[in-house]
Amino acid sequence: MERPLTNVGSRPDAYGPAEWGLTGIIGLIWGSSFLWIALGVESLAPGVVAFSRVALGAVALAAFPRARAPIARSDWGRIGVVAIIGNAAPAVLFAIAETELDSAVAGMITAATPLLSLGIAAAVLRQLPRTVQVVGMALGLVGTVLMAVPSFSGANAAPLGVALVLVATVGYATNSNLLVPLQQRYGGPTVMLWALVVSSVVLAPYGLMTIDDSEFSVRSVVAVVILGVVGTGLARALATTLAGRVGGPRMTTTTYLIPVVAIVLGVVVLDETVSPWAIVGVVITLSGAWLASRSVRSG
Repeated sequence: MERPLTNVGSRPDAYGPAEWGLTGIIGLIWGSSFLWIALGVESLAPGVVAFSRVALGAVALAAFPRARAPIARSDWGRIGVVAIIGNAAPAVLFAIAETELDSAVAGMITAATPLLSLGIAAAVLRQLPRTVQVVGMALGLVGTVLMAVPSFSGANAAPLGVALVLVATVGYATNSNLLVPLQQRYGGPTVMLWALVVSSVVLAPYGLMTIDDSEFSVRSVVAVVILGVVGTGLARALATTLAGRVGGPRMTTTTYLIPVVAIVLGVVVLDETVSPWAIVGVVITLSGAWLASRSVRSG
């Protein structure tokens, strides 16, 4: 039986302009996602936020005819797993977690995704990753922690919130590897459209059960619309495309850009000051991302 190329993807070479372009776009979008979640749960119940984001993501992708291509019956089981561990479960877990946890802490925990993804790929393929990949992803994690240090002063990091984000992170890491062979067969938008449709069906009861706990303020509704259409539909379709090209572990290094984007936006838009630790963290994180983007060919 042919093994899925979960580790190297269809393009094991070093990143080219297309791969860096996808990485940059995904990083920019995901860099703001934690903010949209936090704004959403200000007046909307976590169940409403979770259902709305996946449903809006599905609607956005369904607008593209090519995304509506059919999926073979033999692959619907894998689509279902992606829908649950990669979409539905994290949507619920993050929405609940951010009522207990600051977004900066959630982003730092999520930075463990690339190393977890790499470990899962190595176990599935029974093949050790290249040293440059391990070093690059480890540096990215260290840099992310350094960038998050200034946010820890007075940060809300309730154990329940931390545990929920950890579970979601494991789901993301596993999901990144499952996406690769599916994307190579159908393309990113098609895979993610049908996964989000399944996720919407799964989360609809939870959303309806909690709708009475929501107030539907304009700010929260707008935040969830952006989160669903851009942060869920578009971003996950692009991430699935990137996973099929470069492999699950290398795709997840886009999470390292989340705190970088947050820092840059804070300086440019809000005129915030940046601590020396954060600057060091940015340099280390970008260096790690560059190392992780190198060729994964053996030899």
